[in-house]
Amino acid sequence: MGKIIAVTNQKGGVGKTTTCINLAAAVKNRGKRVLVIDMDPQGNCTSGLGLDKSTEPNIYDVLVGREQAKDAVIQGKFCHVIPANKDLSGASVELVEAEGREYILRKALEPIQEQYDYLFIDCPPSLELLTLNALTAADSVLIPVQCEYYAMEGLADLTGTVKLCQKKLNPGLRIEGLVLTMYDGRVRLSAQVEAEVRQYFGDAVYKTMIPRNVRLSEAPSYGMPVSAYDRLSKGSLAYGKLAKEFLRRQKQAEAEKE
Repeated sequence: MGKIIAVTNQKGGVGKTTTCINLAAAVKNRGKRVLVIDMDPQGNCTSGLGLDKSTEPNIYDVLVGREQAKDAVIQGKFCHVIPANKDLSGASVELVEAEGREYILRKALEPIQEQYDYLFIDCPPSLELLTLNALTAADSVLIPVQCEYYAMEGLADLTGTVKLCQKKLNPGLRIEGLVLTMYDGRVRLSAQVEAEVRQYFGDAVYKTMIPRNVRLSEAPSYGMPVSAYDRLSKGSLAYGKLAKEFLRRQKQAEAEKE
């Protein structure tokens, strides 16, 4: 059964979508079966993987019960994707009175989960019904953390949300790990944030850090993960290294279960 990972941070601009796109592509490049589910109405994950946001059916159609998840999967150039667009913003309102509203995504993904090794969900940068659906569906949460002043403040809010979700909706949910993004070794603040996050979260923080990189910023406008746009760029090499560390952790976790 494929592992479902929610890539989330309630704070915007932390590299959430960039991490979802590029980690998913890098894991796919290492021979794994990968599905990306875009749960952000902005649809940036969809366009960043080279798909038209107007593509139908999409995740909105799945959530409101018009389509099954299997019929919304697009076999993209870089990985399989269930796309999203601005229509998704209406789903929170439409589903507010639905029975079991927090479990809709979980139930929708169950029939296709075994077809993949990893299912990455790109979440909206806010706590709302769409995010709760992602957290309820997920086995774990991957948290990108921007190396800037308010990083720890946002993390406190998010870990509180995860604990609440564990208590009320998804007891098996765990933190997959934290990824430090937009790291600049020339800036003292980056090192300070790194030290603080590692002190507080310990081994949950990935050793691999994602640097600030122009190619990484340019790639989405061409509808590509950075590994396809410029495979030798610092951003591409960093996400490749992160994918190796991610898969190594998965292998270790599986070994500990046996």
